[in-house]
Amino acid sequence: MKFTTTSGIEIKEIYTEPSGMNELPGEFPFTRGIQKDMYRGRPWTMRQYAGFSTAEESNKRYHYLLSQGTMGLSVAFDLPTQIGYDSDNAMAEGEVGKVGVAIDSLKDIEVLFDGIRLKDITTSMTINATAPILLAMYIALAKKQGADLKLLSGTVQNDILKEYAARGTYIYPPGPSMRLITDVFEYCSKEVPKWNTISISGYHIREAGSTAVQELAFTLANGKAYLQAAIDKGLDINVFAKRLSFFFNCHNNFFEEIAKFRAARRMWANITTQLGATDAGAQKLRFHTQTGGSTLTAQQPMNNIVRVTTQALAAVLGGTQSLHTNGYDEALSLPTEAAAKIALRTQQIIAFESGATDTVDPLAGSYFIESLTDELEKAAYLYIDKIDAMGGPVKAIEQDYIQQEIARSAYEYQNEIEAGDRVIVGVNKFTETEKPAGGLFRVDDSIRITQSEKLKTLKAERDNTAVQDALSKLKDAANGKENLMPFILTAVEAYATLGEIADTLRSVFGEY
Repeated sequence: MKFTTTSGIEIKEIYTEPSGMNELPGEFPFTRGIQKDMYRGRPWTMRQYAGFSTAEESNKRYHYLLSQGTMGLSVAFDLPTQIGYDSDNAMAEGEVGKVGVAIDSLKDIEVLFDGIRLKDITTSMTINATAPILLAMYIALAKKQGADLKLLSGTVQNDILKEYAARGTYIYPPGPSMRLITDVFEYCSKEVPKWNTISISGYHIREAGSTAVQELAFTLANGKAYLQAAIDKGLDINVFAKRLSFFFNCHNNFFEEIAKFRAARRMWANITTQLGATDAGAQKLRFHTQTGGSTLTAQQPMNNIVRVTTQALAAVLGGTQSLHTNGYDEALSLPTEAAAKIALRTQQIIAFESGATDTVDPLAGSYFIESLTDELEKAAYLYIDKIDAMGGPVKAIEQDYIQQEIARSAYEYQNEIEAGDRVIVGVNKFTETEKPAGGLFRVDDSIRITQSEKLKTLKAERDNTAVQDALSKLKDAANGKENLMPFILTAVEAYATLGEIADTLRSVFGEY
């Protein structure tokens, strides 16, 4: 019988070759970690991804998570917010507040962070097509709170390429989308220098069904494309590459996931160097990890606590900078407070009880881990070289290559489960008859009415002349070559809505 990882890399029965590695953590190519002392210096940031219903409801969950020891917030936005529709738009019906919080204007952001000083926390926002608008709202609130923008820190996902390939929340064609991304790079490098301007995401590529190798390859290929776009805009790689971060998935195959993270660091160090980075800070791959949502089962949901624990431990042993652990009930609904608390406690137990943080890269030198790191790197470069030969990720996406590769892997994985060749505990083996789950978290449809009323009030009370003036200037700028962030910020501060700003850009860029 042949043993393989989920990417099809054959696993030998025993590994006898020494690694021959004499690398040190914190030194190029950073295979063993980006900090010399890693978690001895400070633990990873323990985030919990949250956002649902209205800004008021999400604000309560944020205060709860902060009271339980969360070190950073991670905001989920609803689908209309992600694709540039206000809650009262016909396209938003049935989706307002469902998979994240509904944000229609700066007013909602003010409520979302009520009682939370932005200067005292880091915030990660999972937002892409409308990332410049949400970032502008966050900056506008920080200004109102009197925060020093030079010290404001957090991350905006802002990764549109994986949306075309795997997730689907794009608005504009690839060209204008890439312009908006590099506008954010340029603006933040001057105005908000500690802000991570993109989180290049493999997470959704993996959730769509890719293998670990494909996640690694397609994510780093996208990263290369963003570097090149910024260089073409005249930005200095030694400056802007320090503000890039990555977002990876952590699946069930414990050793493959650890090797994937180690390979990613080494590959990125070499990729950035080839593109001209000489500053160590610009060569380091910093990343957030989330445990694998698609690995969670609706059957025997308590088993998910064990899955999340092993995935979280793999992320820590792989050297993550930030981690979100999924709630055990997420295959059934948005996580309940109880599930969110257990997920956070899982991280805290790994950090403070397991001993995994006591030394740097504890699995370094393992014949198996070192060999697997090399194998993943080799397999990922085959994909990257093919994408480069096609003219880069945009061309590969336009030719449907990346989408087809992910779909093929997803199909093979599902076939293995259905044939019983891949065991999923409680699904195709060790099954039992269960009663329907109760006590699930549900978001009420009436939120759309609440948000629509808020919009009506906002439009009656704001200075509509100032709004129209700001939107008109934004449209002119979009037709030209200027950086759009200052124009978006002006519109946001006048309380123009997210939908109004997105529609202004749609009128110039069109929809994809």
